Amino acid sequence: MKTTVTSCVLLFVVSLLAAPASGENWPGFRGPDGSGISKEKNAPMKWSDSENLKWKTALPGPGSSSPIVWDDRVFVTCYSGYGVDRRNPGTMSSLKRHLICMDRANGKILWNKIVPAAGREDSYRGFISEHGYASHTPVTDGKSVFVFFGKTGAMAFDFAGKQLWKTPLGTMSGSKGWGSAASPILYKDTVIVNASDEGRKIVALDKKTGKEKWKAAADSLELTYNTPLVVTVSDTRKDLVIAVPEEVWGLNPDTGKLRWYAEMKPNGNVSPSVVADGSVVFATGGYKVKGTVAVQAGGKGDVTTSHMRWASLDSSYVPSSIVKKGHLYWVNESGVAYCLSAKTGKRVYREKLTRAEGGAIPTRSVYASIVEIAGNFYAVSRKHGTFILSAAPKFRQIAVNRFASDTSDFNASPAISDGQIFIRSNSFIYCVRNKSASASRTPKSNFKAIALGQGVSRSDRK
Repeated sequence: MKTTVTSCVLLFVVSLLAAPASGENWPGFRGPDGSGISKEKNAPMKWSDSENLKWKTALPGPGSSSPIVWDDRVFVTCYSGYGVDRRNPGTMSSLKRHLICMDRANGKILWNKIVPAAGREDSYRGFISEHGYASHTPVTDGKSVFVFFGKTGAMAFDFAGKQLWKTPLGTMSGSKGWGSAASPILYKDTVIVNASDEGRKIVALDKKTGKEKWKAAADSLELTYNTPLVVTVSDTRKDLVIAVPEEVWGLNPDTGKLRWYAEMKPNGNVSPSVVADGSVVFATGGYKVKGTVAVQAGGKGDVTTSHMRWASLDSSYVPSSIVKKGHLYWVNESGVAYCLSAKTGKRVYREKLTRAEGGAIPTRSVYASIVEIAGNFYAVSRKHGTFILSAAPKFRQIAVNRFASDTSDFNASPAISDGQIFIRSNSFIYCVRNKSASASRTPKSNFKAIALGQGVSRSDRK
């Protein structure tokens, strides 16, 4: 049988479209597994308004949520209408959230879904003025995008921007009136949401319908702002781990039932998300009493004595940490870089970041969590650029990169995919890459075709 030139071209095009994309997607907060560690090797270490900037796109409003990336799409949330200007916040009834889909090739906004606030949110004051009303990073499975918009609820959209479902998760407020910040995560066929501020509960929703599959309710979830993490304990067991004031919890991610808890000293609000090295989890945070603990996941009931590995007074108030090659790292809200031994908790270093123009970075300068790329940590500060540090137990500050033209806050953790870094401020989202690097991502077919149920209160278990 003859093979014509036309059929050869057709076969080539079909194979091109069907080929898997190279480079990893960044589908949720802190990447594919919530660790903040990227597998990319060719990310830029220098950029500015004129160097290694592929594109930048103005956003319709501010936000502290991180961008996420799936194939040729970038998703990010923001808000508008209220709380945009600290001196003149406006009228709460005008508050709107946005889910934005962008073309990763050029930053063009493909669609912008606007969601009016369903009811009264916490007032724009205190710490909520530091992070606003779009602090929950969306998450995607490559087919749908899931968002959490606080008292307005959780929602799902397809890749064409069609709303699939909406589920209210409560309208309560914490004692501090800060709103919530935890990001949704995916587990099997569920979306798991820490709705501690809205409903004093963690909830698992069916991905397809938004219907509740289980909930873990407890008053002691108040002031729990961190994103839970699914930790592999063994071949047959996974734990859903979250840090709450004075405790670390391990839940069954299939039922929500509490499996174990470990007491810790950090109290008050707990914002940083837990990280894991195998089945050992690390929790940091607290307000009046701060600190960091290492706990062996697994077990049953109170495992404070049996599974607690160590406790340290070193901590981070907002940014989350990274554990890599036997060490635990973070850059805290004051711009101080920490390194602890993951085995013992002993401090290896504590060093203040230095601004590009000289001098130590001021306090309250960092809101974002560090990410690791090819042996370096990238720490985005609010006003002083992105600091690059060596991911090693010897402190070394390598570079500071700034977009000098953007004077708004940079509160979000970056996303990394296919050698590109996506950074968002309250005004823009940026894509930076090494200018000499050629794109390795295979184009995808165009998207027109897509056109504790029992509770975990302390009284129940003590």
